Amino acid sequence: METIVTAVSISENHSFSKANQGCIRLLAGLGVEGDAHMGETVKHRSRVAKDPSQPNLRQVHLIHAELYDELQASGFQISAGQIGENITTRGIDLLGLPTGTRLKIGETAVVELTGLRNPCKQLDQFQPGLMSAVLDRDEQGNLIRKSGVMGIVLKDGVVRPGDSITVEFPAKPYKPLERV
Repeated sequence: METIVTAVSISENHSFSKANQGCIRLLAGLGVEGDAHMGETVKHRSRVAKDPSQPNLRQVHLIHAELYDELQASGFQISAGQIGENITTRGIDLLGLPTGTRLKIGETAVVELTGLRNPCKQLDQFQPGLMSAVLDRDEQGNLIRKSGVMGIVLKDGVVRPGDSITVEFPAKPYKPLERV
């Protein structure tokens, strides 16, 4: 299966959902141009309240479109951008990638994965039951967070729906993605 971008989205303010766009521009060390979470230091409001000088490891939020397929099959009315991601992908197991994986997106953009998105109670405010639908447990009872991955921008570039994604793994041993 081809690994592609299916949608790109931004929001200038700290709204829950982000509006789909024809393209977005990724800026190295900052994130998505025009997005409320762009910057070298944290922009997520709860993290700013704790320590506004923390590095922003959440410059770009990516979600796999397969999650939307799963949620729609469970009865949720949901589509790309509605739970806050900047880039929606298809054909890549984002959650299975190790920390430090680099994604070359489109012609020049490069995003390095820093961790998992931690789902929050705003999901249930958007649609009741959505929070539990994006959480699961593995065979050992460990929590699985399915609401996407976070990354930092290493190289500028414009990203559009239909762009290809190339995966570059970090050196072994791999470190699993953890909540950031």
